[in-house]
Amino acid sequence: MTSKKSNSKSTSTKSRGKSAHSVRFRWLRWLFILCFLLLCTVAVGLWSAQKALVSPLVLPVDGMRIDVENGSNLSTILYRLEEQGVLPSRLWARIYARIKRQSSIHPGEYMVPAGSNAMDLVGRLHRGDVTRYRITIVEGWTFEQALTQIRNGRKVKPTDAAASVAVAAASLGIEGNPEGRIFPDTYVYRSGATDMDLLREAFERMAAVLQREWEDRAEGLPYESPYEALIMASIVEKETGVPSERDEIAGVFVRRLGKGMRLQTDPTVIYGLGDKYDGNLRRADLRTATPYNTYVINGMPPTPIALPGREAIWAALHPKEGGSLYFVAKGDGSHHFSSSLDEHNRAVREFQLKRRSDYRSRPADTNPTN
Repeated sequence: MTSKKSNSKSTSTKSRGKSAHSVRFRWLRWLFILCFLLLCTVAVGLWSAQKALVSPLVLPVDGMRIDVENGSNLSTILYRLEEQGVLPSRLWARIYARIKRQSSIHPGEYMVPAGSNAMDLVGRLHRGDVTRYRITIVEGWTFEQALTQIRNGRKVKPTDAAASVAVAAASLGIEGNPEGRIFPDTYVYRSGATDMDLLREAFERMAAVLQREWEDRAEGLPYESPYEALIMASIVEKETGVPSERDEIAGVFVRRLGKGMRLQTDPTVIYGLGDKYDGNLRRADLRTATPYNTYVINGMPPTPIALPGREAIWAALHPKEGGSLYFVAKGDGSHHFSSSLDEHNRAVREFQLKRRSDYRSRPADTNPTN
């Protein structure tokens, strides 16, 4: 009896062992199948992701411009491009952006060249690689000319704050005539920049440049403030045809001020005439009293007469030493400088009273208008 019971228990134990082994085998088989399917799914997903991210966007041959407004987010832009058929899948582009931590984007106008893919697009939006435009304000222009240039700039947004010279001056916090108060230079900006954005940048640039140059000025100058130096710089800018003569012309005017002589410079007269100036400066104009007629007034005019560049400002603050008190245009853009009135009158007879047909007061390519 004992032997039979023992054999029965042994058989039962073996049976349960086989059954448990069979169950484990089946679980392992299903687990393997599930893992295989999961790997296949992942592989297909990765393949789809790679295809969606690497494949070129559907763009015209010359690329495509994308406008990103203030407040827009990446999801909005991707959805719009997917709806337009440009982007294969916004899902994978969003996942890629999250993984690369490039979900934040910058507003502006973007030029996406043909051949770009979703990764290129996300990176471009995140870096803020917006299309940039340039606008040039030329030395010697008036504030009004510069304002017109800015407001007509490509993709510049006009505002009521810069609707006129007077309004723009008030917006900048300038009392009275703003002439000469913005810096002539080439400015780079993004699409959507306002006219006041550019105007304020030019205004602040001029203030910074003038202050730096004022701190490094020569000794013994007849200016009581940086603004007076700016007035002189504007006159030098308008009188100079050859850049190398700026400091010499400034020297003439500084010495005339020191001797109590009138500046007697035509550009100030022309500025004072305003719209009355028709391109021909007459003797009667030189006798017409205006705050800017330096043939009539003593000292300098009340404001600058143009936008001086850095070189003209430097020249006004570092005038060339010497004895010349007069100069006259020679007709090739340069000037003849004289220390005495007799010498000056002889130069006037030589260069002004016998003008050639090719006479000009400035070199032909000086101060382009664009």
